Amino acid sequence: MKNSIKSLLLVAAPELADQNFSRSVLLMIEHNDDGALGLVLNRPMDISAADAVPEWANLIEPPGLLHSGGPVSEGTIVGLGSAPEGGHPCVTPLLGLLGLLDLHSDPGDAPGVTAVRLFAGYSGWSAGQLEVELAVGSWFVLEAQTSDVTTADPVGLWSTVLARQGGLLGQMATYPDDPSLN
Repeated sequence: MKNSIKSLLLVAAPELADQNFSRSVLLMIEHNDDGALGLVLNRPMDISAADAVPEWANLIEPPGLLHSGGPVSEGTIVGLGSAPEGGHPCVTPLLGLLGLLDLHSDPGDAPGVTAVRLFAGYSGWSAGQLEVELAVGSWFVLEAQTSDVTTADPVGLWSTVLARQGGLLGQMATYPDDPSLN
């Protein structure tokens, strides 16, 4: 695909009213002619990630919570983790050393894998659907940083990502939840 946004962030525009994606930040894990997949990075749940996949408990990044990756297949657990320099077979590269984690691997056979974060479900778009949403301005496409995935403050990620942008986009970080109250 010519303009794939795989490995980039999708940041919800302030006006995006869909409750699944309002003020969300997604890491795009796939984007091709067949559609797109992403993980919402800033929706921690009140569920211990260690309870979801106990085998990986010792490698889970604080705060140790399962995150809602999106409204599709919420019973599916998706993992992200950092591979050591040189890579690791259980981590499919996505963003620098960070990648999709094969949760069926034995963590004992994964020396050097760190910063594991787990997601319940994912976000998905059929062919052309995301392109329409981008064209109408529902999303900003921005560069991702590994720290976006491993942040200790996932709830504040929307503002954090926007604040590091320049110009008017950076000013969106302080956009009120309800602009009519200004």
